[in-house]
Amino acid sequence: MISWPTPFVPAVPGTGAELFLHDQRTDSLRPVRPGRVARIYACGVTPYDSTHLGHAATYVAGDLLHRTLLDAGHEILSVQNITDIDDPLLERADRDGVDWQDLATASITLFRDDMTALAVIPPTHYLGVVESMSVVVAAVRSLVDRGLTYALTDDSGARDVYLDLSMVSAPAGALSGLDHEAMVGLSHARGGDPDRPGKRDPIDPLLWRGERSGEPAWDGGDGLGRGRPGWHIECTALALEHLGAPFDVQIGGHDLVFPHHEMSALQSVALTGAPTYADHHLYQALVAYDGEKMSKSKGNLVFVSALRESGVDPMVIRALILGQHYRREWEYTDDLLRAAEARVARWREALSVNTGPDAQGTIDRIRAALADDLDGPSALEALDAWADRTLTAGGHHDDGPGLVSRAMDALLGLRL
Repeated sequence: MISWPTPFVPAVPGTGAELFLHDQRTDSLRPVRPGRVARIYACGVTPYDSTHLGHAATYVAGDLLHRTLLDAGHEILSVQNITDIDDPLLERADRDGVDWQDLATASITLFRDDMTALAVIPPTHYLGVVESMSVVVAAVRSLVDRGLTYALTDDSGARDVYLDLSMVSAPAGALSGLDHEAMVGLSHARGGDPDRPGKRDPIDPLLWRGERSGEPAWDGGDGLGRGRPGWHIECTALALEHLGAPFDVQIGGHDLVFPHHEMSALQSVALTGAPTYADHHLYQALVAYDGEKMSKSKGNLVFVSALRESGVDPMVIRALILGQHYRREWEYTDDLLRAAEARVARWREALSVNTGPDAQGTIDRIRAALADDLDGPSALEALDAWADRTLTAGGHHDDGPGLVSRAMDALLGLRL
C-alpha cells in the first residue's frame, strides 16, 4: 500500500526531554522508554467516510508522538493498517450500489490527501489487510494449530472460527478495566456477536468468518477454508509481523479500548506468550459535533476534505486540533474554527518580522509541554506568548523568528 509523502522535518537546536505518557492500565503518567528505536502501531481507518475530524485528531496526536520521540533522539519504526475488508465497508458499498474495492480505493486516496495536507508523518509500513492476507491467515492458523480455537457453523453451512479466551493466559478486562457484564454490553454496541448460540464466552473474538454467498473470500487452507478474517486479528497479526511484542505505543480512538485493543492484546498473548502487547496506549478522546459524538452511524461528521475545499487552510485545521488535549473530549464549532484562524494569522504576523525575542525559552516551553503527555494546548500557548511579545515589545534577535518557525514545523507540524 502506498502511503503519502514524508514532510521535511527541520533541525531544532537542543534535544527533547523524556516523554511521560498517560498509562491506560494505571490511569497515571509513565515514561516512554523505547530504546534507540521506538515501535508504534496505529489502528487505521475502515475506508469509507474518511477523514472526519475524529480521525484527524487521532492521527495528529500520533504525529505529535512521532515528532516528540524524534526530537528526543529516537528512530521510529511504525505500522498503520487500513481495514480494507470489513462488514461496515461491505454494507456501505451495498447501500450505495458501488463495488467495495472502488469505495475503499477512493476513500484511501482521500485519506492520503488529508494526511499530506495536515503534515502528518507517514508510517514506516502502511498496510492494507487485503494485501496482507497471508500474514493474517498465518496468525489464525497458528491459533488453530495450538488448539486455542473452536468453530461454529451457521444455517448456510458457513464455518466461523473463534478464539477461546478461557485458554489464554491473560484475563479479559486487564486493559479496559471493565467487568464481564460491561464487556458483553459494549460487544453488543461495537460490532460483536455476544448472543450467538454456541459461543463459549459471549466476548470470544471472531478470528475467521467462513464464506457467505455474495461476500469476498480468501483461501485459508486446511482447517479454515474460504472466508475472511475478523477485525481484531488483522491488527494483531500485522503488529506482530512488523514490530514484535511488546512494542512501545499503540494508537487509536478511545472507542477502540474495548473490544478492539483488548482483543488484539489477548490474541497477541495467545500467539507469543508475551504478557504485554503494547507498553503504552495513546487514546484520542471522542470528538463531538451538534451535541453528539462524531460518528459514521450518526452521520454528524465534519470532514477534513470538506473544510479544505471550502478554503480552510490545513494548518488552521491542525492548529484547531492541537489546541485540544488528546485526552479531553471536545466539540467542533464554527467559533472554534474562527479562533484557530485568528491564532494562525497572529503567528504568521509575528513570524514575518525581521527580529524578535530570544527563541530558546519558547522552544524549551514547547518541549516541556510535549514531554508532559503531549500537551498541545500548552505548547500553543507558548507560541501565543512569543507572538504577543514579538508584536508588542519586539526584540533584537535576528534568528528569533526563524528558530521559532523551525520549532513550530519540527515539533508541532505547523508549517507556516
